[in-house]
Amino acid sequence: MKINLYNGDLPENIKIKNSIAIDSETMGLNPKRDKLCLVQISNGDEICHLIKIDISKKPKNLIKILKNNKIQKIFHFARFDVAVFKFNFKINIKNIYCTKIASKLVRTYTDKHGYKDLCSELLNKNISKAEQSSDWGGELTKEQQKYAATDVLYLHKIKAKLDKMLLREKRVKLAKACFDFIEHRTELDIHGWQEQDIFKH
Repeated sequence: MKINLYNGDLPENIKIKNSIAIDSETMGLNPKRDKLCLVQISNGDEICHLIKIDISKKPKNLIKILKNNKIQKIFHFARFDVAVFKFNFKINIKNIYCTKIASKLVRTYTDKHGYKDLCSELLNKNISKAEQSSDWGGELTKEQQKYAATDVLYLHKIKAKLDKMLLREKRVKLAKACFDFIEHRTELDIHGWQEQDIFKH
């Protein structure tokens, strides 16, 4: 794995494929309160690009990628990251794939749908989540950089495994509908309905 760390934005000459893995690190789980600190992306090629975010300056090259509807964005728990980007960058992200949703739709034999669980079962990779709750607001340690990069390193491979299972279980169409709804679910989250299931009686 190779890690490239950038301050503020991606360089313009970064080549992005039609499918990218993406994740973010924040100071907490409330997009309105907690600062966005880091964005990680990968083409699925063992190279991870880390962008240290300065909220006072918009990362134009990164935003351009996020807004490109032709590029598929692979997340794990897209609901959180998409809400963070929507709130901070005032953008609407489309063409989303969420490995957590896909897992819940096909791995109905378990309640373990975390990224670490998927890496372990589907890829036989054991990863550490030790840095998950660390301080992302300052200078990043080598351990934090490795942790952040690992969070996007395997998403393409996990997606490939889940896609086969979705096809086998005849739930591809249902998954696509769930992915498409994320843009609306995050709108509800930001405007105060994050804890309420409006579909309940």
